[in-house]
Order: sequence, then structure tokens, then C-alpha cells
Amino acid sequence: MSNKINHSMSLAKPDAVDISNKQKVALAIGIVGLFILTLSLFNTDFPNKELFLTLALGLISVGVIVYSREAYLTKLEGIKNDGVWFKSISSRGIWGWIVGIILTSFYIVLYFFPKYLGLGTNGTENSGLIGLFDPLSRLLSGRTASQWFVYGTLYTVAILAFGYKFILKYRHNRYQQIRTVSVMFFQLGFAFLIPEFMYVMNNNLPYYDLKSMWPLNYYIFDEWSINGFLSSGNIGLAFLLFGIITIFVISPILTYKFGKRWYCSWVCGCGGLAETAGDSFRQLSSKKMSAWKLERWLIHTVLVFSIVMTTAMVYTYLGYNKNDFWLTRGVFIALVIGFLTLVFASVMFFKSKEFGKDAKYGAIGFFVVIAALLILHFTGTTEHVFYVKGGVLRSAYGLYIGSIFSGVIGTGFYPILGNRSWCRFGCPMAAILGFQQRLFSKFRITTNGGQCISCGNCSNSCEMGIDVRHYAQKGENIVRSSCVGCGICAAVCPRGVLKLENDTMEGRINPTEILLGNDVDLMNLVNKK
Repeated sequence: MSNKINHSMSLAKPDAVDISNKQKVALAIGIVGLFILTLSLFNTDFPNKELFLTLALGLISVGVIVYSREAYLTKLEGIKNDGVWFKSISSRGIWGWIVGIILTSFYIVLYFFPKYLGLGTNGTENSGLIGLFDPLSRLLSGRTASQWFVYGTLYTVAILAFGYKFILKYRHNRYQQIRTVSVMFFQLGFAFLIPEFMYVMNNNLPYYDLKSMWPLNYYIFDEWSINGFLSSGNIGLAFLLFGIITIFVISPILTYKFGKRWYCSWVCGCGGLAETAGDSFRQLSSKKMSAWKLERWLIHTVLVFSIVMTTAMVYTYLGYNKNDFWLTRGVFIALVIGFLTLVFASVMFFKSKEFGKDAKYGAIGFFVVIAALLILHFTGTTEHVFYVKGGVLRSAYGLYIGSIFSGVIGTGFYPILGNRSWCRFGCPMAAILGFQQRLFSKFRITTNGGQCISCGNCSNSCEMGIDVRHYAQKGENIVRSSCVGCGICAAVCPRGVLKLENDTMEGRINPTEILLGNDVDLMNLVNKK
């Protein structure tokens, strides 16, 4: 076995992009599985849907597994960055653009034109790709498949298969293995199987991904969802209360103890797909200052939009008469404004130092939200909010944020913008957790500047666009709102410079400036010491 191991770690060696004959066979096997799914798009009448669906998903999984074993088990354990910028698919080459176009096209059809995938309408049976998944859907929940069931199945298969690939790639790092098993477990159990079983238990229960919370699952407080929970008895009420407690109690406590990584890198399905199927594209995240400025404005704008839209959505189905509604519109708006004011005042009073020069931007965002909520209250009617029909407003939020941004752009653009473009630029959940992480989390990435050789592996592998090397060179702790704590920067460091830690709040943020010879008289500085 040792004779087959390639000991070369060269970044520039020409054979770094070559694949073995076994990998070519594995690719062929996976392509056959994809071909079966493609045939179903053209309404191919398979004689046995159960068999062909099993073949399609099985061949895709086997192809990924065999390819991964040949790619990583024939190399020594350790850093696997070799050849990443020499492969067309992972360096925005022609294959990268082809894959990006295919993924984006699939998402557009899935979200906006499901009939072309074979979704039955007006009582007609499913056909095409969706019809192929009917046997599996009936097995799990007793109902025919929808486009979302097809998507959820493919999503789960991708995380499981590419999760195995990820574990082999980072088998030298226990942290990476554990967190990958975690996202595989939560996706398979909490996002895929449990919602299907919930439907069997009580078909009034709305779809509810137990690991997802507001504002990521923007639909939880919609009228149809609330009615579904309340009409399902104690179990529905328990799920609704669990969702609320998760937002205001469980999430802040876990973020305080572990940083946003407890969710973004260990639980979240979006993060799970990004870390597994999207791992090959993590180096594509832009490290430019302009990208960082866009990120800050865009993600917090989406958060403001999410807060206002969710409040407006709930506002549309509340009433005015306190005898008919235990929670009236006026009381609801007052509670939301009061809560936001309490949060803002507490941050300004207790954490203004950590907020720093960003305090004025936080104040602007706060007053924009308050102004929007007051306009909502004084102009809203039974059917209209912000002079727009409530139904139109609710669907617009789901369309622009839930569909186009998180789906079409967030995943379809993996090979172009990197694997965390949604998490970095648009996810309102990431914005909230990042806010908490920056202000009161015990998590930080510590650095040992004396050991850093400035190889750049850490910055190259950061999917969130953080220039990690900049911190490592100075020996400065990394405490960034955007950091999801994936730990890849530490996993690819050849010198062990970086370490993920949970410690006391004291000394967590330790800015260190680099002293250059032309900036200071070094002898005077030494004599002063």
C-alpha cells in the first residue's frame, strides 16, 4: 500500500490535475446515475420506478465514494490544497461555469417552474423527475412527492456522499470529522426524515425543519403555519413554543458558549451543503476590501428587511379588538418596538467598546426599523401593509430572500462566487449570530504569530473571505462576525499557528499593529523597553 502513496505536495506539479483510471470509472458510474435522473425529465416511462430511483441515487453515491477514496486514501494524511487552482471546475474555468449554469438553471426551474419537473396539477398525477420520487415519498409519508421532496432528497444525498469525501480529505483533523458527521446527522434526521414522520403523525402539522429557526425559516410565523400548529393540539403548540424558545433562549446561550459555529458549521443545512458538496469551491470567496464592505451592508440590509417583513406578515392576520384577539396589532407592534429598543440600548450601554465605530451604522439600522414599524402601524389596514396587499408582501419576501438569494444565487453560484455566498452576503440568521458572536461570545481563533510562515493556506481556504494570514502574522486573535468557525484555516496550517478556542471574555479582542522599520526608530523603541 505504501508504494502507491504519492508523497508529492507540490502546488505546481503538472500531474496534480490528473485523475486515475479508477477515478474515471467512478465518474462514469456517477454520470450514469445522473443520466437516469435526466431521462426522467423527458417523461421516460420506467417499468419499475423504485428500482430506477434506487439505481440513480445509489450510482451517484457510489461514484462519489469511490472517487473520494481513490483521491485521498492514496495520499498521506494532511493538507490537500494541491492542484486546486489548476482544475477547471474549482478555478472558475469552463467546467466551473458549466456546473454553475446547470445548478442555477435547476434551481430556477425548481422554484418557479416545477411543472417542467413533472409536478402534477389539478388532480393529475406526477410525472417526470418528481414522479420518479413518488415511491420514496409514499414509503416515508404516504403521499406523492412534491418538488420540495425531490429537492430535499437530492440535498440530503449530496451532504451524505460529499460529507464522506470531506471526512476522507480531512481525516487528519478530528474536529473536521466530528462536525461533518454532525451536519450529516442533522440533515438526514431533522431536516429530511423527521418532517416526513411528523406528517404521518399529524397531517395538520406544517412542514417544520426542527434545526432551522427564524429568520432562516421565514415561514414559521406565517398565518397558514400558525394555524397548522394551533390546530394540531399539544404537539403543534409544543413545536411552536420550541421555535420561539430556540430564537430567544437556546440560540443566544449556545452562541455565547461556542460562537456561531454551533449552528453555521455543525447544524445548518445551508452550511452543511456548503461544507460538503461546496468544499471544492471555498477558495473562490473574494478577499477584497470591496467585497467585505458589500458583505457588511448587504447582510444587515437583509436582516432589517427580514425583521420588518416578518412583523408585517404577522401584523396582517392580527385584529384590533382586544375582545376577539388576545394579541392585538397595537400591542404586537409595541412589543416588537420595545424589544428592539431594549436590545439596542443594552448594546450601546454595555458593549459600545466592542461596537466601536460601527455604532452609528447600528443606530441607523435601528431607527430605520423603528420608523418602518411605525409606518406599518399607522398605515396598515385589514388587507394592506405599506400600501401593498399583505399576501403580495408575504410572497415577495419568500421569493426574493427564500428563493432567489438563498437558492438560485446561494447554491447555484458555488463554482463562481464560492460555497458560502449566501451565508456571507444574505443569510439573516448568520447576521444575528454574527452580531452575538462579535459582542458576547467566548469563541475566538487564537494565533501564534512567531510560528507563521505566511504561506497563505489559511486565507486561501477561508470560505467567508477573511484574510486570516493578516491576523496570523500579527499574532492577533480572530474575532469576526462573519467567521463560521469551520476551522479549515487551522486544518490547513502547516505550522499549527491557528487554534479554535472558547475562553473568558477578557483579552478576547487584542488588536496588534505591525511595526515597520520606516515607521518607527526601532532602537529608540528597544531602549524604551
